[in-house]
Amino acid sequence: MLKGKTALVTGASRGIGRAIALEFAQNGADIAIVYAGNTEKAEETKRDCESFGVKAGAYRCDVSDYNEVKATVAAIKADLAAPDILVNNAGITRDGLIPVMSEDAFDAVIATNLKGAFNLIKSCCPFFIRAKAGKIINISSVSGLTGNAGQTNYSAAKAGLIGLTKSAARELASRGITCNAIAPGFIETDMTKSIDNTEKIIGTIPMGRFGSAEEVAKTALFLASAAADYITGEVIRVDGGMAM
Repeated sequence: MLKGKTALVTGASRGIGRAIALEFAQNGADIAIVYAGNTEKAEETKRDCESFGVKAGAYRCDVSDYNEVKATVAAIKADLAAPDILVNNAGITRDGLIPVMSEDAFDAVIATNLKGAFNLIKSCCPFFIRAKAGKIINISSVSGLTGNAGQTNYSAAKAGLIGLTKSAARELASRGITCNAIAPGFIETDMTKSIDNTEKIIGTIPMGRFGSAEEVAKTALFLASAAADYITGEVIRVDGGMAM
C-alpha cells in the first residue's frame, strides 16, 4: 500500500507513534523514527520496522527547535529519501489546574505539541511542493475538541493543531498535498497507564473500553493511502464515541 514511500513519524519510539511506524513499515514504507530521548526504544522500533524488509532510521530531535528540525529532515533525506508522509505525533503533558500551572509548563506543551508540528510541516513542505504530492497527518486529541480540566496547555495545543490542520489543508490542497488530523480518545499507552480512575473514565466511553494504539495506526494508514487522496482538512475521532 505504501511501497516506495518514506514516512517521517515523530514521537515514534513508543505508544501511538511506534504503532504508526510499524503499521506503515508493514505496508511497505521506509520509516524515519524521530524521537526525543529514549534511544533504546527508538532503536528497538527501528529494528522492528526493518524486520518488514524496509529501510528505517532513528533520529533524535527536539521538535520545538526549528533549526534542529530542519537539520533532522535534511539528514532523513540524505539517509532514506525526501519524506512523502509526515505524521506529527510528538507530544508531552505538564498537567495542572490554571491557578497552579507554571508559565514554563504551559509554554513547554505548546512548544512541543503545536509549534513542533508547524516546524515539521514547514521543513517538509519544499519536498511535498516539488513532488506535487504529500500526506500530513497530525495527531490531535479529543481534549482539543472538548477541553479537559487540568489540561489547559494540552487542550489548547491540541485544539491549535486542529486549526493548523485546516489552515494547512487550505493552503496546500492546490499542490496535491493533504493535511488531516486524528483525535484519539483514551488509548492504552504509557501516558495513560498512570491514570487512577480508569473505571470512571470507561463509564464515559460508549464502547466501554480504552482504544489501542494499533487502532489509531490503522486510521493513520488510511489517511496516508491513496484511498484518502480526496480527503483533506478532516478530523477523525478514534475515541469509542466519547466526544460525539
